Amino acid sequence: MNAQSETTEKVDQAVDDVSTWWNNPDTQDLLVQRPLKILLIVVIALVLSWLFKRVISRATRHGIESKPLLSRGDTEDSFQARSQEARRQQRMKTLGNVGRSVAAIVIWVWAALAILDQLGVNVAPLIASAGVVGVAIGFGAQSLVKDFFTGMFVLIENQFGVGDTIQVGDVVGEVEQMTLRITTLRDMDGTLWYVRNGDIDLVGNYSDHFSVARLQIPVSLLADPDEVSRMIEHAAAEACKDPEIHDVVMAAPEMLGPSEFNPNYVSFRLTVKTMPGHQWAVARHLNHRILSALRKADVVLTPMDSVLVQQKESNADRS
Repeated sequence: MNAQSETTEKVDQAVDDVSTWWNNPDTQDLLVQRPLKILLIVVIALVLSWLFKRVISRATRHGIESKPLLSRGDTEDSFQARSQEARRQQRMKTLGNVGRSVAAIVIWVWAALAILDQLGVNVAPLIASAGVVGVAIGFGAQSLVKDFFTGMFVLIENQFGVGDTIQVGDVVGEVEQMTLRITTLRDMDGTLWYVRNGDIDLVGNYSDHFSVARLQIPVSLLADPDEVSRMIEHAAAEACKDPEIHDVVMAAPEMLGPSEFNPNYVSFRLTVKTMPGHQWAVARHLNHRILSALRKADVVLTPMDSVLVQQKESNADRS
């Protein structure tokens, strides 16, 4: 009987100890309140992240659809207008992606600090030390900070965007991706270049509003310059009507005349205003057509042609 009584007392004591431990405010705070607060912080972060993502995405769509260039009364529905509209839409998408990334970073950094605070970590010294560390990192990683600031201003000022053909230093290529730190270019050989935004001191944009195809046509000094000039201009004007380049040519070819003299030839310069980024294709097409037209007209192009012409004339005289 005494053994049973002692067992009952031990069980009651254990139950009382568990009840006391569970009802202890520290236990309640550790096992109930803090996990609930941490869960609430995570839920709030998820909701805020979803909300900002939705708001930024909606603002991006609204910016793309609200004032398209083609809907303005002073803008003609042309190949150039469609190209500029596509460029504007791509810039809005890039800004939207950057905005979502920045919002996500801010929200989850706040969530991480709030969770550490709930776990008993004093975040005040952490934030203060982060400021000191940030200053130290700023001195040690000035190039990284410069990359971010340069990338931000490139986006704000719309210097170039994804899909544009640009030149950075000796590299000419199409922009495939843009972030606040890196711009990736694909050149005509297929090489993918990674350019840090902080290293971009001087950039040329071939895709902004229009480009110019510039041709240099070498012709022998024996040819009549007035006749050759008219022939080149006429061949270029006819070539611009071809379906291959008609939609990307913005103005009639302009003959600038002889621009370079050489002991063996004189070079005629001709320019054509084209859609952004299409100047190379137009120049190749015009070179082909102009060369064919000059060959058909037996225009002397090189010293070797001069020799052949003289041989033909000599043979004609003999006959």
